Amino acid sequence: MKFETNLQKLKEAVTLAEHIAGIHITLPVLSCILIEVKKNIAMLRATNLDVGMEILLSVKTHEEGVVAIPAKTLSSFLSQIPDQNHVVQLELISGNIQIISAKTRGVIKTMPIEDFPSIPSIPDAEQFTLSSELFVKGLKSVCYSASISSVKPELSSVYVYKDAGNVTFVATDSFRLAEKKIKINIPSQFNDILIPSKNVSEIIRTLEYIASDVQVASNKNLISFKSGDIYIVSRVIDGVFPDYRQIIPKNFSTEAIVLKQDFLNALKVSNIFSDKFNQVHITVDPKGKVFEIQTKNVDVGENKTLVDAALTGERVEINFNYKYIADSFQSVDSDSVSLQFTGLNRPMVVRPISGEQSFMYLVMPMNR
Repeated sequence: MKFETNLQKLKEAVTLAEHIAGIHITLPVLSCILIEVKKNIAMLRATNLDVGMEILLSVKTHEEGVVAIPAKTLSSFLSQIPDQNHVVQLELISGNIQIISAKTRGVIKTMPIEDFPSIPSIPDAEQFTLSSELFVKGLKSVCYSASISSVKPELSSVYVYKDAGNVTFVATDSFRLAEKKIKINIPSQFNDILIPSKNVSEIIRTLEYIASDVQVASNKNLISFKSGDIYIVSRVIDGVFPDYRQIIPKNFSTEAIVLKQDFLNALKVSNIFSDKFNQVHITVDPKGKVFEIQTKNVDVGENKTLVDAALTGERVEINFNYKYIADSFQSVDSDSVSLQFTGLNRPMVVRPISGEQSFMYLVMPMNR
């Protein structure tokens, strides 16, 4: 195998693929990028068995062939070649890949290609087109709320479903829940899917790179995204997401409307004095016109911070995990937020104050 190609394009393709290739004890070839060259096209493949990727690259072919190159080594070497070397040549010699640019030459040991798995496709599924930007926004708005434990796979996933003209993205770890509704035109026969949260970051990274409309296909086992020369496919969870609507309060007894940045600043100060559980104590007293955040750590000290807020309803004092509250603000586009309370030991609901109420965040209190 021997070919020449644009260095910058090769760098970009290898960087995308490298994130998917990973260390696998029983199948070492998964740490490689498989490069197959045919008719002036190089196809780069990478997979960790949960996510697979294929990238097509235009090349000048001198000799066709296929090789498995350790992804980390290849990416590190290419990243050190100056971009002014516009062309790079790769040649397979005696089982090793030789990489030559204008001023740099390297030889990387390769691996046997026989055990490299195929990248699955979804040939029978109906494809549809959607905005990669909007889909990324939906995933980013909720993915941080998914469980990091794999004990319950449905909770370590992002749930995506079609609802009344919207595509709804939901994730929960049972301590907090994020829901984002986005207007995306997709077929009515689109099936609900559970995308493993560990795969979501790779989907986001790829779709952000594509930054255009993508073709989507899915079935009960897989979901794929394709645009131009890039194809990424992810395994989906075969399970049932909990009926989360049952836990969303229909009414609230207390509401505080605050500027998002003021609240975040107060949380950051309070966190300096929070305990090992990241606990903050929130007091909302509409009659006394007090919205206060309090933290205490026997080893550090204590803090009370007052926040300007528009308050209505009954007095409530309640504890929350600082991190769980702060995480939600990355998904709030408006300058102000509504914090809705339904009483002691009941969840708090965070909603943006804006014309489009498309985001909702629920966080459970700490019973300490």
